[in-house]
Amino acid sequence: MKIDRIPVLSDNYIFLLYELENCTAAVVDPAVAKPVLKRLEELGLDLVAIFNTHHHSDHVGGNRELIKYFPNLCVYGGAEDRGRIPGQQVFLKQGDTVQFAGQTAQVFFVPGHTRAHIAYYFPPIRGEDRGNLFCGDTLFAGGCGRLFEGTPSQMVDSLGKLKALPDDTWVWCAHEYTLNNLKFALTVEGDNLHLQQRYESVKQDRAIKKPTVPSLLGMEKKTNPFLRWDAPSLQAVTKMQEPARVFGRLRGMKDMF
Repeated sequence: MKIDRIPVLSDNYIFLLYELENCTAAVVDPAVAKPVLKRLEELGLDLVAIFNTHHHSDHVGGNRELIKYFPNLCVYGGAEDRGRIPGQQVFLKQGDTVQFAGQTAQVFFVPGHTRAHIAYYFPPIRGEDRGNLFCGDTLFAGGCGRLFEGTPSQMVDSLGKLKALPDDTWVWCAHEYTLNNLKFALTVEGDNLHLQQRYESVKQDRAIKKPTVPSLLGMEKKTNPFLRWDAPSLQAVTKMQEPARVFGRLRGMKDMF
């Protein structure tokens, strides 16, 4: 399975998954249709699936137009998003699986950013491969999504599911927010050497418009404050110890950053 990252809008990424052998493709969170259609035409692919993570317009805005061009495709989304995702046909919950390109993705129910958010994890199929996590707006490189419909407790539980995946998992998040996320992270954990090094590297990458997505989950565990609620340094900054309270204080600080 190959993966193309398609930048759209001001900072969104759409992910095109495809298999050249049988000329089929799936798309994750198509904010808009036109660049997806262009890439499909370039590669000569038939779109068979849309994998939506949640209902926000910058993730589902291209659904209807893609369905017009490929009326036989299947639209997947979370069970709790029923009625909110255009064209949705399959309603997924924790523990379900989806198939594409001979691979099976595990579905995680990860509420917090929205009440219905899900993520898709394709485990490695050979020893040398990495797994691929499509997490929408739940986990970002260096950050996490705002809590629009969920609670800190829900988000900690959701992020905990993703944090439990292997360190060498590729994290395909839906926005290019990394540099700003790391700037905030340094304000709460400035002594973290891994974070300092990552920030300098990302700053150089963004200066030449190089994407920072995907990132590796192992690096997120070392540098992303929203996965580090058990770090003594962050417990000291927040003056909290209980995970949801540490996370909630950090999220509130980031919201004001």
